[in-house]
Amino acid sequence: MSEDQKSADEALADEWAAALEEQVPGGGDDAAKAAEFEQLHGDGDAGAAGDVKIDSILDVPVTISMEIGRSRINIRNLLQLNQGSVVELDRLAGEPMDVLINGTLIAQGEVVVVNEKFGIRLTDIVSPADRVKKLSN
Repeated sequence: MSEDQKSADEALADEWAAALEEQVPGGGDDAAKAAEFEQLHGDGDAGAAGDVKIDSILDVPVTISMEIGRSRINIRNLLQLNQGSVVELDRLAGEPMDVLINGTLIAQGEVVVVNEKFGIRLTDIVSPADRVKKLSN
């Protein structure tokens, strides 16, 4: 990646951070909730054989998707869809969007627009315990 691309990416990240800070009631770092992550290592010393190094998974790619709603229709109605058709979703206007990582719900949020690009501001993060419960159902 070239230096120009890196600085452009950093500038865009700064614009997003500033825009999101303006949208948080009360502004700034105090009002924003940070995601909390448990340490990924076993009990005992840092050099113990059972330790898991988080560095080994930091570059693993995942797919993040945002879902505004779903609908179930039969193939007959699907084939009748054309430009301008409206498909009713299972959500009400104004409800938070689901944020999924590799198909697993991890958070909910609301849509934001910065420099004509869509983004999502996380409003609720699903706890790891709740994610495990949903997987077992």
